[in-house]
This record gives sequence, structure tokens and C-alpha cells, in this order.
Amino acid sequence: MRFRRFLHNPAVTADEMVCHACHGTAARVAGREIVVAQDTSELALGGRRARASGYGPVGKGGALGGLLLHAAIALEIGTGALLGLVDATIWNRDTGAVTPRRSRATEDKESQRWLDTTTCASEVLAAANSITVLSDRESDFYEHFARRPTNTHLIVRACQNRKIKDAEEADALLFTFIDDLPEADRYSVKIPAAPGRKARAAELALRFSSVKLCKPLHGAAPDLPASVTLTLVDVREVSPLEDGEPVHWRLLTTHTVTNTAEARRIVDLYRMRWSIEEFFRTLKTAGFDIEKADIGDPQVMIKFVAAATVATVTVMQLVKAREGTTDRQLADAFEPDDQPILEALSAKLEGQTARQKNPHPKGSLAFAAWVIARLGGWDGYYGKPGPKTMRWGLDDFQRIKFGTTLRLQDV
Repeated sequence: MRFRRFLHNPAVTADEMVCHACHGTAARVAGREIVVAQDTSELALGGRRARASGYGPVGKGGALGGLLLHAAIALEIGTGALLGLVDATIWNRDTGAVTPRRSRATEDKESQRWLDTTTCASEVLAAANSITVLSDRESDFYEHFARRPTNTHLIVRACQNRKIKDAEEADALLFTFIDDLPEADRYSVKIPAAPGRKARAAELALRFSSVKLCKPLHGAAPDLPASVTLTLVDVREVSPLEDGEPVHWRLLTTHTVTNTAEARRIVDLYRMRWSIEEFFRTLKTAGFDIEKADIGDPQVMIKFVAAATVATVTVMQLVKAREGTTDRQLADAFEPDDQPILEALSAKLEGQTARQKNPHPKGSLAFAAWVIARLGGWDGYYGKPGPKTMRWGLDDFQRIKFGTTLRLQDV
């Protein structure tokens, strides 16, 4: 009931929840090399009943009703540590008629979210040593590159076979141009397992070149420059594949690339984009099952999604910190008053054997991850605690924390 009142309180807004979380992220990125992974996911909340409650169309054909969430998270280059939320926008689609895409300015399209999040990242993470924003093929449009903030680099998976300015051909196309270049390098990588995909070793062929994209003839704002100079890094899997699709990424980046080591680094940075997929999976099936929420009012559901988004980041921070390799501190995900509670719980939960002892230093996020995982049902012996275990453990921790605030006169 208290949570229901919280969500229905008109003074509580999704923007304020997101802003508070991003403020904490800003304090953690100072002096660090940061990548920002951003993406959009549809939250399907039902069919006819959801549409009748005012939820806009999502999914193929628009038969389902729901919301959309565009989120961005900050990750540290090198350790892969999740430092926090950078931006989150939740909206309910208008069910009215939509004018043709080319007749609308970018600010009137959903595409504007990619520019807004990139701008937000440049402001929230201003204290970082470097900022590189990663995004998939949906963000491949000219204005995204032309209007990027000066303190922010982009790596975008190319979708459109754009016209480029080439000294040898008047009408060169981006994909044809890179396909005709000789391989610059071949190297082997391990591709980890993912839902629907087994882990495998892959041999990759690498090509790269500076390219000059031409301004589109239709739909581009008149004040945009006639061309934008970028680097195209093409990486494709050439080893035999038993099943599934081979890796083939054409990556457009504002980073300068002059050798194979720098080209490989662009590929490695883009691989960190997988964290945003893990984020949405945790928010949905692997952690919170948010699409099962039965909230009839779309505006209240937007607040609930914002709260769950912040909580999902905390769960992911704990999962990433469980090995003790990210060197992150307790303050990344917990309040200062939480430390003595976590230390008391650790002492209570430890067993007699070495594997039942908390191996991590006090004050570290890994120390907290061990405690939360044990509260969530992990026995310390088998497997690694995942998002669901961490979520259950956080639920128990919050109840225990509330219990520490009780006094006899409150009963």
C-alpha cells in the first residue's frame, strides 16, 4: 500500500527518479574512460485490455499495448564495471495518425531519443576522461553524427548503405567501398554464450578506412554540414560456422583509427554494448518480470518502470561485482548507513568452511554482492549468483534494513 501511494503521488515523477540516479553516476565517473551503451526496448503489457486502458501500440502490427523505454548505462573501459544509469526515457505512444517520416523533423520523431541521450551523456559524464557512446543500427542516421557533442565520441553499427565522397568514384557506396578493401588483419576471439547461442571460437577478418559521408538528399535539416568524416571499421567472421549467423559488424565511429590495434579496440568497445541487452533482460525475464505488472494507469506504470530501471542497474552492478574483479566500492550501489548492516549480515551468514566465508574486503561492492547473493538463496558452493538471486537478496536486505529502524514504541 505504501508503494502504491508512492506511485500515485503527483509529486513523484519518473524524471526525478532518473535524475537522482544519474547524479550518483556523475560522481563515480571522474577521471575514468567511459563507454555508454544505449538502446530502446518495448514493454508489452497486454492486448485488448491494455489498449483500452490507454497504452499505445507496441510490437509488430500494434496489436499489443505497452510502453517504450530508452535507457543508457555507463561502463568503465578496462574493468567493464557498471558505474550507473546515464539516462532513461519512458513514453506511451500516441495512438493517433502519424504523418510521413520524411515530412517530420528529427525532433518530432522517436529518433530524437538517440541525440538526446548522447547530449545527456556528455553533460552527466563531463568529469570523465573520455566518453564513447555505443548504439545499434537503429541509431544510424546522419544527424546523430553531425550533431554529436564535442566531448563525446560515437560508435554506431551501420545500417544504411550511404553515399560517400570517394576520390576514385563519383557515386561510391559505403558497403561496396569497404567490401572492396583488402583485409588489414585476421585474429581469433572467444564469443561467449548467450540466450540461443553457444560459446564458440571465431576467426575475424578486419578492414578499416576513413570515410566521408554525404548529407542525405531528403529529410536532413538544412543547417547540417554537407559531409561528415568518420572511420568505418568492418569486422566479419570467416571461420566455419555450424549454426546461427556469422558475426558481421560495420562500425561507424568518430574515433580516429590509423592501425589494426586501434581498429581492434573499436570492435572491443562495441562488444561492451551487450551490457544494455543484459540490462533489458534483467528488467524483464531474468530479474523483475516487469511486463507482468498489472497497472491500469499508463502514467503510474511509467513511474513504476522508472523505479524498476534504477533497481535493475543495482542488480546488474552486484552481478558484475560478484567476482571481485571490477574494484568497485560499496558506495556505488548502497548508502553509507548500509555498510554496518551488510557486515553484520556477512558475519551471520558465513559458515565454517573456506568457501562459506566472504572472500572480499569490507567496503567493496564485491563484499556486498556476496552478502546479497547469500540472502537470495545462493549457498556459496555451486554456480554463480545471477540477476534473480540478487533481486531476491535485495528484497530481503531492504526488509532487514527496515527492521533495524524499528523501536519498541513503534510496535
